[in-house]
Amino acid sequence: MDTGDTAWMLTSSALVLLMTPGLALFYGGMVRAKNLLAMLMKNYVAMGVVTVTWILVGYSLAFSGDWKLGDWGILGDLKLFGLGEFNDRQLGTDNAVFGLTIPDAAHMVFQMMFAIITPALIAGAVAERMKFSAWVWFIGIWSIIVYAPLAHWVWGGGFIFSQIKAVDYAGGLVVHINAGAAALALVLVLGPRTGWKQTIIRPNALPLTVLGAGLLWFGWFGFNAGSALAANGAAANAFVTTQVAAAVAAMAWVISEQVVHGRPTTLGFASGAVAGLVAITPAAGFVSPLWAVVIGIAAGVLCFTALRIKVAFNFDDSLDVVAVHLVGGIVGALLLGLFADKAIGGVDGLFFGAPEQFLRQLASVAVAFGYSFVVSYVLARILSRTIGLRVSENEERQGLDITQHHEQAWVLGE
Repeated sequence: MDTGDTAWMLTSSALVLLMTPGLALFYGGMVRAKNLLAMLMKNYVAMGVVTVTWILVGYSLAFSGDWKLGDWGILGDLKLFGLGEFNDRQLGTDNAVFGLTIPDAAHMVFQMMFAIITPALIAGAVAERMKFSAWVWFIGIWSIIVYAPLAHWVWGGGFIFSQIKAVDYAGGLVVHINAGAAALALVLVLGPRTGWKQTIIRPNALPLTVLGAGLLWFGWFGFNAGSALAANGAAANAFVTTQVAAAVAAMAWVISEQVVHGRPTTLGFASGAVAGLVAITPAAGFVSPLWAVVIGIAAGVLCFTALRIKVAFNFDDSLDVVAVHLVGGIVGALLLGLFADKAIGGVDGLFFGAPEQFLRQLASVAVAFGYSFVVSYVLARILSRTIGLRVSENEERQGLDITQHHEQAWVLGE
């Protein structure tokens, strides 16, 4: 094992965990003041719930063995249930399971942070109307039956990797398309917020959103560069492409705002940066910095344009998870199929003589979206008919901070 690689992976794990509080602030600033703490709580609770599901069963289903249907790897086995084999050895000093240059424990905890933030991303779509108890049940079950299988298909040797032969460097499929599809399913079951389209719903504290975007941007270097699983040239390239795509997408978004609305906004810059980070995630270790510029432009323009989707199709995605994460993830996964360079990441795309890679990426997007949407929709329907998903209209009007948590974010005049 290599101490430098280990140090980098532990640092990257901490950076990715920081993204969840960053996401909480990013979302929290965009909701109304009466729902701020409820939004923070929906994000933070993922750090508790998913840590437990991950060490009990999620990690094993994603990365242990391979239950097959014919030649197609479907799910990990349960050898690492409760960290199984790890418990027979010193967790922090052995790399026998994966044979990497880092302890197996470092791999497990790095992947845990991905499993935590993915359901947290969904929270922005259901803001201001979903019961906290229903949310806890949803993310706990979802992390096992949706996230873990998809992680196995892409990163654990399953069929997207071995049969379809699509690639996903750091989570375009597993994290962003997955979360975006689930968000769409949930909002279709939940229905719109009371007063949606009838009253103006303004953010309560955009400085929190900008701060959250900064923490996300900072943590994303661990997210993408850490996915090299070593402190090496691949990590360095992913670090650079991540910065380039985020910066370019932020500028493309505010330029789009200037053209369409006549003014740029702070929310637009922050949203554009996140869109660029999303889009470069699947491609960060496969493309050059110059292609990252193109990906950033595409993400900024297309995700900005995608804001109109919810109006056109009449669904209330409160904080535009579909436009940023689903659309951004699809943009990045498909452009990877065009711009991937074998000299950088071992895979060529269409522009480098391998048109089949674009088709592989397209197939993987369809599988990831279809599986996540269908299973998430069914899960949401079951919870809706059993424990209920929504707060009452009266509770919604009072705000979820008071009705769900008996707290207030801002207490003025005392």
